[in-house]
Amino acid sequence: MMNTEKIAVGLDIGTTKIVCAIGKLNEHAKIEILGVGQSKSTGVQDGVVVNIVLTEKAIKEAVEEAEEQSGLKVHSVVAGIAGKHIRSLQHSDYVTRTDKDEDVIEQGDIDDLIDNVHKLVMMPGEEIIHVLPQEYKIDGQTDIKHPIGMHGSRLEANLHLVVGQTSSIRNIGRSITNAGLELKHITLEPLASASSTLAEEEKEAGVALIDIGGGTTDLAIFKDGIIRHTAVIPMGGKIITNDIKEGCEIIERQAELLKIKFGSTWPAENSATEIITIPGLRGREPKEVSKNMLSQIIHARVKEIIVAAHAQILGYGHEQQNKRLIAGLVLTGGGSQLKHIKQLIEFETGMSTRIGYPNEHLANKTEKSLMSPMYATAIGLLIKGLESTGSQNMATDPDAIPVPEEKPEPIATATAEETQAEKEEQAAEESSVPTGLKGPNFLEKWFNNLKEFLNNDIED
Repeated sequence: MMNTEKIAVGLDIGTTKIVCAIGKLNEHAKIEILGVGQSKSTGVQDGVVVNIVLTEKAIKEAVEEAEEQSGLKVHSVVAGIAGKHIRSLQHSDYVTRTDKDEDVIEQGDIDDLIDNVHKLVMMPGEEIIHVLPQEYKIDGQTDIKHPIGMHGSRLEANLHLVVGQTSSIRNIGRSITNAGLELKHITLEPLASASSTLAEEEKEAGVALIDIGGGTTDLAIFKDGIIRHTAVIPMGGKIITNDIKEGCEIIERQAELLKIKFGSTWPAENSATEIITIPGLRGREPKEVSKNMLSQIIHARVKEIIVAAHAQILGYGHEQQNKRLIAGLVLTGGGSQLKHIKQLIEFETGMSTRIGYPNEHLANKTEKSLMSPMYATAIGLLIKGLESTGSQNMATDPDAIPVPEEKPEPIATATAEETQAEKEEQAAEESSVPTGLKGPNFLEKWFNNLKEFLNNDIED
């Protein structure tokens, strides 16, 4: 359950922009945006930090703008992992329980099962950064989602593993700590975008989220309420801009403006006689660009991205009856705002498609510009921060004086019966939480190791 008093900060470190969003939950359990800052990302390429100094500077600019809007001081952030270095794979593992006749399966057995992932040998320079349990099997009995409380000797699980380059992940953490911030939590950006744009009914029915960012296109597939597949395609909006720049022989700034203002993924709607005039450089003659040619350039690159994403969906097994994605596709990210892209995707894939907006989780008074798909990841990271354990605020009033919390005197001591009832109630609540997401899971252990590495580097 989210804490309504908690203030969280999401930091989206993208290829084209860095967004810092500060927010809290209002009385209606909707997110109230307190401040948003944005800066141009010059130290990130294809979702990977290539210049820590420039990335640190851009992070500071975005955070300072968000602080100025909100009147709060940011201390820590929830950041996302993305980039072409991310890959995923499926893995099955098991543990054999020695006390099968005495005790039931507990969270410790799940932790032991997940810890077995350490035995896997990754490629040089890679780390497992996320372990997502899917289905469990107990003594041959399949399709078990919540094994805790059941009897059995052999506990098996299908696990979805997300792997990334160690250096790339640490460079993100170093950029954040160099900017004077604490990296509170870290999560996959496709999962963050899914949190802000997908409905639970869609995840249950089967849906694929396609997030077209500046440097990469992130894919996340859900079925039966569980994430089944993730992928990162090393193409995004920036490569479309570069194609326009080269094809029309103009500078990047002009190409980006053409894409946003006149771009379309459907060339047939523009005749060859429709012309856009662009001012010349340094006294040169104005340049004329055909709208039809502009659309052809955009169409070719967007189709390439769609084909790559659709291949991942087919590889997952969408054409199998039990893996069919009934809810179709949800398109989000800045690239989803291209004209007619929804129609092109439906034509190429044959799957129903909608544009994913983060407005479902936002308060009614939120500025309309923040409900754009381009802010889906930042809002999703903010949601992850509000959902995270602990009540410590990630941003506080710089003028506030902390008041020590008074602990009330105990009024009465609970009886043995009341204590037992509380334990049973707590056990019932825990059983409703997806197994593998409670307690210090594998990602939290990995994240603590990352924080220790960053802290030791600073001391050295």
